[in-house]
Amino acid sequence: MHTIHRVCAALCGGFLILFGCFGLGQRLPFFSTTGTIVLGLSTNGLLAAVSVIVGVILLASAVRSGHTASTVSMTLGGLFLLSGLVNALILGTSLNVLAFRMENVLFSFAVGAVLLITGAYGRVTGRLPLDNPYHRDMPAGPPPQSEEEIAQHARNLASAGELAEAERAYALHCADAEQMRRLEIVHQYRSGEERLRAWRESAQRAPGSDTMTRSRQRLNAN
Repeated sequence: MHTIHRVCAALCGGFLILFGCFGLGQRLPFFSTTGTIVLGLSTNGLLAAVSVIVGVILLASAVRSGHTASTVSMTLGGLFLLSGLVNALILGTSLNVLAFRMENVLFSFAVGAVLLITGAYGRVTGRLPLDNPYHRDMPAGPPPQSEEEIAQHARNLASAGELAEAERAYALHCADAEQMRRLEIVHQYRSGEERLRAWRESAQRAPGSDTMTRSRQRLNAN
């Protein structure tokens, strides 16, 4: 997941830097509204400079971490979409200080969509699995204070690790009978908190003793 975030940010950043350097190398007028074609897109000195700056930001985020690349990609993706919309409205006017043409507008929409989608990939969802790195980014409440709270927190972490391992084994079709029995109970719940509690409680239940499973089977039969 983080590899996708970083690779996409690096590729988009690299192209923008290349595009901007070509424009700056031609010493184009800074505020020309007509522009010169570079790599199939219209540009002037200002757009070339902005492209280099944005490209460096994307590259730096990719080097720093996948989390940073995701955040920066989503932010800049939204700005690219907004830029494409605004510049589409001012084409052919004196306000077109970035020397946009229709090709630039379409490019802004395309890059914005790519950055927004890849930056949000695996992160923006209502049900993050326990082994998802962004699951750990979610607020976990105040830190434990008493010994009992610390012990409970440790038990929760251990249960979360066990559940993540069981889910991984289930996905790889190598879960054992005990994991399958407990996962059958867990999969009846939707929220992460309920699933974790069901996993913890299922360890104390004998096979076939779960009343909710039997109730659900009766409802499905009806």
